[in-house]
Amino acid sequence: MSKEDRGQRLQRDDFTILDRIDQKVFDAIYSRSLVYNTCWEDPAVDRRALGITPEDRMLVITSAGCNALDYLLSGPRRVYAVDANPRQSALLELKVAGIRRLAFADFFHVFGYGRHPQFRALYHDALRAELSNFARHYWDARLHWFTHPEREGSFYFHGLSGVVARAFRLLLRLRPALADAVDAMLDARSLDEQRDIYECRVRPRLWQGPMRWILSRQITMSMLGVPHPQRREVESQHTDGVAGYIRSSIDYVLRTFPIRENYFWFVYLRGHYTPETCPRYLQRDHFERLKAGLVDRLTLRTATVTDFLQHSSESISKFVLLDHMDWMACYHPAALAQEWRCIFDRAASGARAIFRSAHASPRYLAEVPITYGLSTRPLSDWLRFQPGLAAELSRDDRVHTYCGFHVADVPT
Repeated sequence: MSKEDRGQRLQRDDFTILDRIDQKVFDAIYSRSLVYNTCWEDPAVDRRALGITPEDRMLVITSAGCNALDYLLSGPRRVYAVDANPRQSALLELKVAGIRRLAFADFFHVFGYGRHPQFRALYHDALRAELSNFARHYWDARLHWFTHPEREGSFYFHGLSGVVARAFRLLLRLRPALADAVDAMLDARSLDEQRDIYECRVRPRLWQGPMRWILSRQITMSMLGVPHPQRREVESQHTDGVAGYIRSSIDYVLRTFPIRENYFWFVYLRGHYTPETCPRYLQRDHFERLKAGLVDRLTLRTATVTDFLQHSSESISKFVLLDHMDWMACYHPAALAQEWRCIFDRAASGARAIFRSAHASPRYLAEVPITYGLSTRPLSDWLRFQPGLAAELSRDDRVHTYCGFHVADVPT
C-alpha cells in the first residue's frame, strides 16, 4: 500500500454510516445551491497576512466574491477568483456587472440593502448582458430575491446561509424580549454598552430553549456550508460540542468588537448592511476605484483549484484557500495531494498561502503525504508556517468562527 493510499485509509476508516449519510445530504445541498451570499472570512486579517503588492497574482476561492473585490482594492496585478460551485461564480458575476453598469446608489440598494424596487428593470436593462449563460439562467429565475422585501426580507435571507439567518429572525419574532435585546445591542453607542447589553439581556436568553439543539444538528451545519468532518473537528476540541464552540465564538466577538463595525455579524442580524457597516466594495470611494478599472484585473473561473492551475501558465504569488482542505482531506486526500503539487508547480518566488480550518492543528497537515519531485513528505514539512503572525491576526479576526488560521510560505 502506497503512502497516499495509507493517508486515504487513515482519513476514512473511522467514518460511520451516519457520517456517510450526512455527507450525502451535504453533497446534495451543495451541488444544487448558492451556499454563501456573503463572505465569512475577514479580509482585513487576510490583507495583513498577505502583504499584497502591485506585482502579485492572486488565486482566491470565490465564495460570495466580497473578498476577491476587497483584495483588488490593494492593487494586485491580477486576482483569479476560482470556485467549483458555479452559483458562487454567478454571484460574483452579478456583482461585477453591477460595478461596471450601475451607479453607486443603485448598486448599494442591490448589494447593501439587499433589495431594489426596480431591480427587475435594472437587471434586464443593464446587468443581464454582462453575464455568462449559466449566470443568466440562474438569476433569471431568482430576481425575486432582490425585489420582495416585505415578503422575503432581502437577498441576505436567501441562499443556504441566508435561510439560516431568516430562521433566526423567525426565532426573534417568537421571542420578543430577545429581539428587543438584540436590537438594543445593535444600536449600542459604545463597546462597553454593547457588552453590558449582551451579558445582561442577550446571552441569558439566546442560549435558552432549542438553540443548542438546533446548532448541534448536521442539517444546520450543512446549510451554513459546514460538512460533518468539520463538525467532528470542532467536537474533538470543545467539550460542549458545536453549540458550545459557537457560543464561545459569539462571546468573544460581542465582547471584543463593536457590532456596528462588524459587518459580518451585522448583516445576518439585520438582514442588510448600512453605509457605515459594510464591506469595502460597498463604500462609495472604493466602489468608484473598482469601476475606474480595478475590477478589470479580476478573472473568474468555475473550476477546482487543481483544474485552474493545470490549465494556467501564470505564476501565483498569493493563495487564499479558505477551509476547503478540511473536507477534501477526509474524502479526497489524493486529490488534496494533487492540488498541492499544482500549487507548488505554479507558486512564484516568495509565494504565500493562507487557509482556515475547523481545528487549530488539522490532522491533514501531518497525515496527508505529498509527493513532489523525488520526495514524499507531509504538508507540514513542505510549508514554512508563520505561527506568531497567524496567532496575532486570529485575535483580530472579526468573524472568529474558525479554530485555526494558518499563514504559510510556499517552497519554490
